[in-house]
Amino acid sequence: MATQDRTTIIPRRTPESAAMTASVRRAMAITAALNRLTFDDAAEVRALFSELIGKNVDDGFTLIPPFYTTGGPDITVGRNVFVNQNCTFYDLGGLDIGDDVMIGPNVSLVTSGHPLEPAQRRAAVIARPIVIERNVWIATGAIVIGGVTVGENSVVAAGSVVTRDVPPNSLVGGNPARLIRSIAD
Repeated sequence: MATQDRTTIIPRRTPESAAMTASVRRAMAITAALNRLTFDDAAEVRALFSELIGKNVDDGFTLIPPFYTTGGPDITVGRNVFVNQNCTFYDLGGLDIGDDVMIGPNVSLVTSGHPLEPAQRRAAVIARPIVIERNVWIATGAIVIGGVTVGENSVVAAGSVVTRDVPPNSLVGGNPARLIRSIAD
């Protein structure tokens, strides 16, 4: 069930949660095959990633295994995207990655979570989309949380935790990430 603020709520023990579980199983099988590949298997990595997301990626797409995800069909990837090793994409809420994006090693893009109330935590999964606009660099070990848009040409500093939108042409860093300065071309 999607709400006006683009939040998806999937209650436990529903047809939607069964579909989510099936998607996770499918993703685990595909990523296991992908993670047996090496940097030199770029064409095979692109083919398996395309199968995972259900859309062809362009020849400029590079992903260095290992890679982890819980879905795949809710990921959209632009042209000339680079994903370094050991990244995690939890895409249930939708993950839109623009052209010319660079994603450093150990980056986590997490669109889903659980209710805050202790009695409700196991009752549902809550997901909100992440949008990474064109020409963004997300540096090593950063975490981006669902509901966030990272604006065009921006940089997320290493180790940052992004919980709010990042304006275009900005450098953000810290936990929670805050504006450090504007970036000029």
